[in-house]
Amino acid sequence: MEGDDAHASAVAIGRVDAIPPGGLVEVEAEVEGEPESLILHRDDAGAVRAWRNICPHAGRRLDWAPGQFLRAKDGSLVCAVHGASFELEAGSCIAGPCRGDRLRAVAVHCVDGEVRLGAPAAG
Repeated sequence: MEGDDAHASAVAIGRVDAIPPGGLVEVEAEVEGEPESLILHRDDAGAVRAWRNICPHAGRRLDWAPGQFLRAKDGSLVCAVHGASFELEAGSCIAGPCRGDRLRAVAVHCVDGEVRLGAPAAG
């Protein structure tokens, strides 16, 4: 997936099979030279997306405890602090105090069962 960090290096940050279909996991990775908490989401078709684990409204982590995320009945991700809800295709806020904003995407791609930072190599 292309995102704000499309030029990050292709460092492995997790395994695809460690993310259940429709699930969310938190990983730590270095992005743009800084340690970051990232959210990885694997959709039902197997595509993996990543965002920084930061709510655009308050700048706080989205998980209520490390790696523990709240989900709404419709499957959206809910910020544990102020209840903002984010759909998991583009990370757009669909309800709450930052409606219309979105999570900050991090480019990832999958190779040989690994989730790697950055856009896939051209070729």
